[in-house]
Amino acid sequence: MAAIRERRWRDLDLTARQGALCEVAEKLSAEPTEMVENDWSPLRSLGFDDRACLEVAHIVGIFNYLTRLADGFGLVLDPEVAEAAASGRPLEWRGR
Repeated sequence: MAAIRERRWRDLDLTARQGALCEVAEKLSAEPTEMVENDWSPLRSLGFDDRACLEVAHIVGIFNYLTRLADGFGLVLDPEVAEAAASGRPLEWRGR
């Protein structure tokens, strides 16, 4: 997670699918107006059709939207979530 946050994801041993998703997500997040058809080719070469590419775009967009809202309102993580993020350990689900 730190490598992705620090934009070092290319240094990781990712699958072709993971790398393609990161490549598209990075450009779509940082330079959405610069996206061209060829930017989708890493996913298309893996079999992603129009619908799958649209789903990727929606997921990237939703995460960008939610983090901007949280940042804009100054929301902070509660201590349990902050500790999990810092340690890399997943949160335990406590269903009812």
